[in-house]
Amino acid sequence: MRGTTSIPEQLDIDVADALRLHVVRSGRGAPLLLLHGFTGSAETWVPLRASLESQFTILAVDLPGHGLSDSPADPARFALGAFADDIAHVLDALGVERVAVLGYSLGGRAALQFVLRHSDRVAALVLESTSPGIVDPVERAARLASDMALADTIERDGIDAFVARWERLPLWDSQETLPVEKRARVRTQRLRNLPQGLANSLRGAGAGVEPPVIERLAKLRVPTLLVAGALDAKYTALARIVEASLPGAHRAIVSDAGHAVHLERPFEFADLVERFLDGVSSETGQWR
Repeated sequence: MRGTTSIPEQLDIDVADALRLHVVRSGRGAPLLLLHGFTGSAETWVPLRASLESQFTILAVDLPGHGLSDSPADPARFALGAFADDIAHVLDALGVERVAVLGYSLGGRAALQFVLRHSDRVAALVLESTSPGIVDPVERAARLASDMALADTIERDGIDAFVARWERLPLWDSQETLPVEKRARVRTQRLRNLPQGLANSLRGAGAGVEPPVIERLAKLRVPTLLVAGALDAKYTALARIVEASLPGAHRAIVSDAGHAVHLERPFEFADLVERFLDGVSSETGQWR
């Protein structure tokens, strides 16, 4: 893995409905789009960017309601299908025809929507800890009710109380051994989000709102790497399900990592991404 000293560009790009998305662009080479998870932002990817931007032009986007992107008042504007079209507008504005796409958690679900709607613009796909949606209607209804209640709580109690509660979820237990400084950086980034933005992200793009896409994956012909942490049993199982449904996909399960592999095992994660994309470039030719 090779690092650079690239100075990132901070870009604000207007898309549909007067929505402005914040994009951090850095590096050189074939374009690689990075989509963060819920409560994240483009800052999520700073360590990975340092590893990959000598080979790739990194485009790290703040999802609606996160980071420095706009936070619409209408939750429907957060829908991942709408965001997929927004990404196409961003690429048009930047003069980019095709990209490799890396999405984590919520960003992985957004990446799936993008490739389903704009497959001709995706050269390769990396999905980290990504769900194809909740198929069981009872489970989905329960998740919807839970997310709606959580959205109301975020707006009522504020960002500090929410982040404190969020960080106590069992999903993050594997991060207890991380250095205090690293956990503090993640917390600081989360606290920069606005309560309304996170609440409306849940209301408009939560796992209970978005329909499952598992039945639509068979039509895709995009080289795909599925990454999950061995300590995250739910998402390692989901990676197996997606692998069986998506032609050309293969799994990489990272030991001693939970949900946020890029945070917990950053060198292994960057190496996996680099080797996968190098292989795609060698086999199919460099995208631009």
